Amino acid sequence: MTRRTYTLLALAGSAGLLLGALYFQYFRGLLPCQMCYWQRYGHFAALGFGAVALVIPSRILLGLGALSALSSSLVGIFHSGVERKWWDGLQSCTAPSIETLTPQEALDAIMNAPMVPCDQIPWELFGLSMANYNVFASAAIAGLFVLAAKAR
Repeated sequence: MTRRTYTLLALAGSAGLLLGALYFQYFRGLLPCQMCYWQRYGHFAALGFGAVALVIPSRILLGLGALSALSSSLVGIFHSGVERKWWDGLQSCTAPSIETLTPQEALDAIMNAPMVPCDQIPWELFGLSMANYNVFASAAIAGLFVLAAKAR
């Protein structure tokens, strides 16, 4: 395949993931958490780098597209671990435990908790969450950018 074909496939992949996320958000009512948004940022950047690379052929731009998609995969790995309780998430996006708190501390924790906690899995298919699927899809898109950079 040609560089252009690989680039278009990578762009379609990033656009598809973003459109899927927006579909779940606006048509299925699944509000994104903070890390969900972070996973989107890599694809917005990948779309930008890939689109410019179509106009100005550049292996550097394609490499930046690959790194952008890969960043989404890496955030997805971290998010997956937080969802599965393999490790703690960031304080800003994990629902705190209120079991050992005083009533006032519990109320403060509830009032300051994020709207959508990152350590909850709102949707699964075949035992995998959206963050889990994003890990693999984003890595594949990064691979398409790498193939585009290597192609003629």
